[in-house]
Amino acid sequence: MTWDHVIRNGQIVTPHEVYEADIYIQDGKIAAISKEPLTGEVREETDAAGCHILPGLMDVHVHSRDPGATYKEDFAHSSMAAAAGGITSIFEMPNTNPPINNVENLQKQVQNLRQKAHVDYGIWAICLGNLNLADLSSLHEAGVIGFKFFWGYAVHRQTFQLMYNYKDGEENVIPPFKDGDVLDMFREVAKTGQVFAIHAESNDLIQHLTKKVEESGRRDYEALLEGRPNLAEIVTVQTGIAFAKETGARLHILHVSTGEAVDLIQQAQAEGYPITAETCPHYLFLSNEDFAAVGPAMKVYPPVKYKKDQERLWKGISEGVISIVCSDHAPHTEQEKDGDLWSIPAGMCGVETLAPLLLNAVTQNRLTLQQVAAVLSENPAKQFGIFPQKGSLQVGTDADMTIVDMKRPFVIKRENLHSKSKVTAYDGWTGVGSPIATIVRGQTVMKDGQIVSGPIGQWIKPVKNEGRTGHAE
Repeated sequence: MTWDHVIRNGQIVTPHEVYEADIYIQDGKIAAISKEPLTGEVREETDAAGCHILPGLMDVHVHSRDPGATYKEDFAHSSMAAAAGGITSIFEMPNTNPPINNVENLQKQVQNLRQKAHVDYGIWAICLGNLNLADLSSLHEAGVIGFKFFWGYAVHRQTFQLMYNYKDGEENVIPPFKDGDVLDMFREVAKTGQVFAIHAESNDLIQHLTKKVEESGRRDYEALLEGRPNLAEIVTVQTGIAFAKETGARLHILHVSTGEAVDLIQQAQAEGYPITAETCPHYLFLSNEDFAAVGPAMKVYPPVKYKKDQERLWKGISEGVISIVCSDHAPHTEQEKDGDLWSIPAGMCGVETLAPLLLNAVTQNRLTLQQVAAVLSENPAKQFGIFPQKGSLQVGTDADMTIVDMKRPFVIKRENLHSKSKVTAYDGWTGVGSPIATIVRGQTVMKDGQIVSGPIGQWIKPVKNEGRTGHAE
């Protein structure tokens, strides 16, 4: 017997148990898990003594801007950054150029990403109302990981690119879709049984309130929040839940930023509806009070809100209302982020710092390591139809794992980030708890913070039948 890779002496952590055992890998799969040594030759051996082995961590919300604005970021860099941060799989968002709005563009994207991927990857499809309603079924059959709708965003008539700061009357622009169009999208995605994920902000409300704030001449962070208040998320989440109840769609609320949205989601879940939610580190670790110190790097959409929202989000995780934490990795250049708060773009790097920040939260007793395994691994894998292939440590599944040293300190330094862009709200942050190895299908991609392999990532496709494993190709 020859083992391709054996991980010895580590504490295995899943959401359900913690125990010490060795993991034996053959042909990219977990071949055995044993507390007693097994005989055979070993091609590669990793000693995880004093460390914990988690099911491969994943980030379900990444904007690598590839193809498109690759001067900001590209998939080679974002997937390296993921691996450096302990992430074994990422889900790539669909608002690329061209967007993932039909099967032809999906297939082109698979070929594009395959040659650059340092970790495995799923691909989201975009919903563009009647522009691609007829394509949603074939995109589902082709293997997209889910469907995303940027609620409230206008679309460029020629390129289908999203218009982030749309104003009424702009030429060559399709205005934000009306509720009837949105309902049609809910119905069509519901037929597939896949996740329908929404960016939940009311454009109509934001335009109205922002105009009032702009007329006042104020340009500070509090003014930004007055133009994009909690209410903008609340009313869209309410409408989304109502549409999900009407259509049976599996609604997923992206990057939840308000406590009120958590309450609404919790109520819908209690009523038995398949509604899920995610949040991001910037909403868990930052509040409006941090803008003076952090500056423009902190600008994201939806914007970072208040301490009361932060506290409710943490509670939402502990209650299981929020089942996923992800980065919303959306890099921009230093030059783009250096300017007036109201004119600079929203977004920052996040895929590389996601896991360290949550591991430090374990050190601070805000989370348990088993909860990290849930929100970064098992929960997303189950939700997106790729469990137990991903998100588990079971014999026969992909040998994806993240080895972490909960005693190892870290310092986040922008110059050390692997992304093209170095814009982060966490420059200089310190913590304890570090990913020390990223293993993708048995192959070590990151060791002690260094990328040690070339691109080996594969495309992850969910299976149509819930409860069965997905597959990679």
